[in-house]
Amino acid sequence: MNYEHLMARVGSKREPLAPGVDRRSFLKLGAASGFSLGLFPAGGASAAEPAATGLKPQQDPAAFVSIDPSGVVTVMVNRLDFGQGVITGLPMLVAEELDADWSKVRGHLAPAADAYKDPGFGIQMTGGSSALHNSWQQYRELGARTRAMLVAAAAQRFNVDASACKVANGVVSSGSKRASFGELAADAMKQPVPEKVVLKDAKNFNRIGKSTTRLDAVAKSSGRQTFGIDARADGMKTVLILHPPVFGGKVVSVDAAHAKTVKGVVDVLKVDLDRGATGVAVVADGYWPAKMGRDALQVQWNNDAVEKVDSEKLRASYRELATKPGIKVREADTSKIAGAPKKITAEYTFPYLAHAPMEPLNCLIDFDGSNCKVIAGSQFQTIDQANIAATLGITPDKVQLTTAMAGGGFGRRAVPTSDCLVEAAHVAKAWRASGKSGPLKLMWSREDDIRGGYYRPMHVHRAEIGFDEKGKVLGWKHAIVGQSILMGTPFEQYMVKNGVDSVTVEGVADTVYDLPLSLDVHHPKVNVPVLWWRSVGHSHTAFVMETLIDEIARTSGQDPVAYRRSLLSDKHTRHRAALDLAVSKSGYGKKQLPAGHAFGVAMHESFNSVVAYVVEASVKDGQPVLHKVTAGVHCNTVVNPLSVEAQVQGAALMALGTTLPGSAITLKDGVVQQSNFGEYTVARMPQMPVIEVFTVTSTDVPTGMGEPGLPPLAPAFANAISKLTGFPLRELPFNMLHS
Repeated sequence: MNYEHLMARVGSKREPLAPGVDRRSFLKLGAASGFSLGLFPAGGASAAEPAATGLKPQQDPAAFVSIDPSGVVTVMVNRLDFGQGVITGLPMLVAEELDADWSKVRGHLAPAADAYKDPGFGIQMTGGSSALHNSWQQYRELGARTRAMLVAAAAQRFNVDASACKVANGVVSSGSKRASFGELAADAMKQPVPEKVVLKDAKNFNRIGKSTTRLDAVAKSSGRQTFGIDARADGMKTVLILHPPVFGGKVVSVDAAHAKTVKGVVDVLKVDLDRGATGVAVVADGYWPAKMGRDALQVQWNNDAVEKVDSEKLRASYRELATKPGIKVREADTSKIAGAPKKITAEYTFPYLAHAPMEPLNCLIDFDGSNCKVIAGSQFQTIDQANIAATLGITPDKVQLTTAMAGGGFGRRAVPTSDCLVEAAHVAKAWRASGKSGPLKLMWSREDDIRGGYYRPMHVHRAEIGFDEKGKVLGWKHAIVGQSILMGTPFEQYMVKNGVDSVTVEGVADTVYDLPLSLDVHHPKVNVPVLWWRSVGHSHTAFVMETLIDEIARTSGQDPVAYRRSLLSDKHTRHRAALDLAVSKSGYGKKQLPAGHAFGVAMHESFNSVVAYVVEASVKDGQPVLHKVTAGVHCNTVVNPLSVEAQVQGAALMALGTTLPGSAITLKDGVVQQSNFGEYTVARMPQMPVIEVFTVTSTDVPTGMGEPGLPPLAPAFANAISKLTGFPLRELPFNMLHS
């Protein structure tokens, strides 16, 4: 999508409806080519299109499918693509039912509009590894409805019954008569949109299940793909904001004299920020003068009214809290722990984590006092649109939000407060109030991103387990301490019950293992903004559960794989299948490993998908080394095997990063200590092990794969190292001195 071309229209009389197409040109194109991209207003269609009775906007092809005279099929994607491949996966569903020529299928990210709201969540969003699962039926039906209209048009043209027509590879035929989609599109748009359609049986799939190169692969690999950070507009100014050093701090005074002497600095504005804070925005002719101007600011801050967090003190308080009764989440008889032949008392600690996507937060905004146009890589279009509108004092329909391709996110672009975009709105409002106008490009530096908050929360787990010589667990008492992600957000009413944040306890409260487990949780309030992070609660709960299960198996002299299988009930067939697949493909129990190497195993379900890992690891110069990872995956129907493989590889590498020294956010006197990749570790190419991915065959509705590959990697790695050293690892990042 050419955002520079799109934003060149900002402020003009031509309202952009699709990349590079204004309304007048669009209507001409629609009359000539068939289906229109009825993007604005939401779910709208050109006057030539008949309304589809009984269909919701999310079910009507008018907003989703466009076919031009050459037969190119463009599918609007109702999500953000930030590397997970949804811009290919959803068009694959449409193309399958449409029987399109895949070489002529394209994908475009949809703007904020009612038609693009998630069928399950009721808002336009990307998260929870839900895209293919929630839109599986929706996008296949969109393809089937479009196909039916093309067939109806062909039947009229051929003067035959629709049942006499066949569709294959973008062509409708009946006997010797043939017409391409491009030739039929204009007539097809005049056909009624069918409410009910029959979808293909899985055995007849031609595209779903085939390894398919991503539609954006060439653009990304050649450097031609544009992202939100690449958006440009005529007359655009660049904005950098100086945030308070302590979360929630406020500006007392600003001396901008030196900043205003920097060539290219246009203005300095005091602005409101997220969570009641205030900051200082520097508006300039480009990023460098904005940065130099910001560096030259002299600001006095008032941090007296906000908590100044110290990570070490906070950790100590969490450890103390974990020994006390909390909110009861799950109850079981734990009275037998005291008299059990074998016991484990374990304490686990997990630090704050930054998302650290490759592309820092950014946004292009233009507010004229009544209407606002925004380009951003948003995971929460509906929420962001509403928050921008509330900040500007206008209604959401006055905010035109275009979804840009994003360079990563891992949850950071799905903030209920819309922090970065609300900042941009505050700056735009102040800019307008100062008598100026024109588009503004708000950018965060890497340092802003690392220090900007909305981290994966710090957690402490404490477990007391009693078991017998055969590994039978007699009692398991578990406590989790960590901030709530959901309290105070629109999701609280749905996902917080009896004071329990469901994402904090997921993976323990709903463990698939048959255990007499009781669980308490504590949700302390801390002045550090927190957010979901790839795989959310599973990012820490899987580590605890899978390393403890392994420790019980080792202590009682049992094979870790056999022990896990013994704790699964007969209903957990997907878990057994994933685990067995990883074991068989890795050579576990059969393959002779090099001296000093060991296997490690872990299995975990998250977002309705099961991933099992068998890893091969060693210890070199006192440091753990991961050599190979074999994954067994059960995510039901695999739409695109290449995407599943990529997601598992990426998630495994991200999880590996959490084990490395320096992969932690720490605070002292309220100030974040890390500022860039030199201080905050992420896994890099040299750490990447060989990763082989195998999937279990299924025809059930797909489940998510953006996140499930992360949780079991670190515990599998830890289990291999513990087997070599004889000591458990109970911290992330790994602390070999304490093992």
